[in-house]
Amino acid sequence: MQDIETILDELETIFDRSVLNLRNALAAYVDDGIRPAPQARADGCFAYPELRIDYDPETPPPLPARAFARLNQPGIYTASIARPRLFRDYLRTQLRHLSDDYDVRISVGRSASEIPYPYVLDAGDDLKLGGIQSGELGRWFPTTELVHIGDEIADGDWDMSRHSARPLALFDGPRTDFSLARLRHYTGTPTEHFQRFILFTNYVRYVDEFVRFSAETLRSEGSLYQGLSVPGGRYDRGSLDGAEEEIASGSWRRFQMPAYHLIGPNGDDGITLVNIGVGPSNAKTICDHIAVLRPEAWLMIGHCGGLRPSQTIGDYVLAHAYLRDDHVLDGILPVEIPIPPIAEVQTALFNAAAKVTGEDEDSLKKRLRTGTVVTTDDRNWELRYTASAIRFNQSRAVAIDMESATVAAQGYRFRVPYGTLLCVSDKPLHGELKLPGQANAFYERAISQHLRIGIETLNLLKEEGDALHSRKLRSFDEPPFR
Repeated sequence: MQDIETILDELETIFDRSVLNLRNALAAYVDDGIRPAPQARADGCFAYPELRIDYDPETPPPLPARAFARLNQPGIYTASIARPRLFRDYLRTQLRHLSDDYDVRISVGRSASEIPYPYVLDAGDDLKLGGIQSGELGRWFPTTELVHIGDEIADGDWDMSRHSARPLALFDGPRTDFSLARLRHYTGTPTEHFQRFILFTNYVRYVDEFVRFSAETLRSEGSLYQGLSVPGGRYDRGSLDGAEEEIASGSWRRFQMPAYHLIGPNGDDGITLVNIGVGPSNAKTICDHIAVLRPEAWLMIGHCGGLRPSQTIGDYVLAHAYLRDDHVLDGILPVEIPIPPIAEVQTALFNAAAKVTGEDEDSLKKRLRTGTVVTTDDRNWELRYTASAIRFNQSRAVAIDMESATVAAQGYRFRVPYGTLLCVSDKPLHGELKLPGQANAFYERAISQHLRIGIETLNLLKEEGDALHSRKLRSFDEPPFR
């Protein structure tokens, strides 16, 4: 059996050396006009490391019960790897599964993909580029070329006839680095602080409640959590005085989709909350980028319009189907592709609701309804209700929002378990609209409980382990890595 830790060390060594080579070459160009040697680049001095698996079995392959880390056919599998230190735990898990179950040879080398120079620069870096324009640097250094960044593997558009090896992972080095840079830009927090369990919300009041919950958790005796990371800084257990007020008045407004991370005892097994704002475009954008981190699950918790007369303000909707009127993914994932509910997530959401509310099953079912959620890209859909009414009736929809189907479709697309629990904030078809005074009372009553249901759901999902990753999310010809 091969030494997985040594393999991971080799990945980090090659990556760190390439980054250092690139930074040194940039400094030499800025200071003295020295261009990098073409032969050095051809030899891989700026290259991402490549992870390679050779699989040539003499017997039929085994069929492990898990949905990932499976080799369905012989061949060579490769992936260029960005930031291997950040992904070390993830890579270790994938490689151990494959090494334990299959007779494989794992090796490390340099890939044909170079690290674009912007990804080795940091804000406040001591490497100053002065007045040199990006176009000039792009003539002599690797830069971000969109032709080399895409989701062909995830979307099933990978053309094997053009490649000598099969893909090992959904995302390669350039695609991963692209998203890691975007994540910091959009969320205002380091990518190292993202946790493996994700909550998305569409209202800032959920952020306030999450910050309060996190501060209470960190202050409690015996808490295993390490700290709270927010846009602009991090609060550890001993630095929480006035934290809630500082965070509320802090720099989060500078970021399009601010993120908040309750950091777990192992550094990445806590909970991340992202306020994605309103609309399917933001929902698609953030999922595109968080997906490269390979989270264990993501959930949408937010508000919706109730479409049934039997619902009341404050009731919950557990989505078990989606009517996709968001349109942002129509060209990538056609609307006729079903987005199935994930049984483990659905069960956890219901059980968490029962635990947090303290209600028995019969009582809870009176205010927690399962059904179809419509996601629209038209915030003023009410003004065209007549055009929508037939589809609402045909789909048996019980609620409408602007993000849930997008988040679920992105989870399906990127093989991330997903779920939706919404809270009815208004009933526009039945004359119950959100007016200022009514809205404030509703928010005070509903948000704390709703958020805690989301958190408890993620805690339950942590106990699922590998079983959380349903085969519903895997195609018949998948890359081995989850």
